Amino acid sequence: MKKNAFIPIVVVCILVLIIINSTFYRLQEFEQGIITQFGKPIGGAIIDPGLHIKTPFIQQLHRFEKRILIWDGDANQIPTSDKRYIWLDATARWKIVDPLKFYQSVGNETGILSRLDDIIDSSSRDVISAHKLIEIVRNTNTILEKQGQDSTIRAGNLEEISKGRDNLRILILEKASELVPQYGIELIDVQVKRLNYVQEVRQKVFERMISERQKIAAMYRSEGKGKKAEIDGERERELQRIQSEAYKKAQNIKGTADAKATKIYAESYGKDPEFYSFLKTLEIYRTTIGGNTRAILTTDSDIYKYLKKSKIN
Repeated sequence: MKKNAFIPIVVVCILVLIIINSTFYRLQEFEQGIITQFGKPIGGAIIDPGLHIKTPFIQQLHRFEKRILIWDGDANQIPTSDKRYIWLDATARWKIVDPLKFYQSVGNETGILSRLDDIIDSSSRDVISAHKLIEIVRNTNTILEKQGQDSTIRAGNLEEISKGRDNLRILILEKASELVPQYGIELIDVQVKRLNYVQEVRQKVFERMISERQKIAAMYRSEGKGKKAEIDGERERELQRIQSEAYKKAQNIKGTADAKATKIYAESYGKDPEFYSFLKTLEIYRTTIGGNTRAILTTDSDIYKYLKKSKIN
């Protein structure tokens, strides 16, 4: 009898626990929710974390994420305005900003993902099909190269773009953002995850890339030749300047040395003119009279003077 008396107590405790669990609920920092009664929303969105109360059994809590969520779509084949077909694989980030509207429009995250497939894919198709392939491939009209230090080189001989890939991505985001508020969400960002070409376009793209690189290489070679000619001209001018200055300096040194030598000779010969005359005559003998030389001189010649004295001695 005593054993059976505990059964009602256990049943009552279980019922109390069930009632408490159905009455109180707790939201995490990353959660928000709404309360429905018989399938219809009651009140507004509950966004504050912590412990909350609802009517047990007849009211139900629906939890939704506060955090930023990711959408990954399938790659779609899209034509460009110049009739080129590409595969575009995009991804997006979004979050729930109005849980009540979100619940009333799509119900759960699975429902919104299918809607985002349609919205982002159609926005991407509208933007891509209105622009040329080059606008989607390239982002700017400049080519950045590493040449000792960063420098920007204008690619004037390449086809220019008006918007570029990043601006097209922004256009897709703006176009898609106009359609998502009705679902209680905010589209934060859209990014191109992968861009590829269909087989027919791929070979032409490779040829275009090769052609552009050849143009860039030719531009570099032309600039290199111009720089080489400039350096050669500067080197030649510098060499001529150095040689001119060196010649001028050498002439100055030589002139100074000749002046000093002349002064020394003059001072030396001035002390003994007869000895100077004798040395100059000997120099003439050495340079003019050889082994087979015949000289006809008069007896009063200055050159013969020393020879005559030599015979006398």
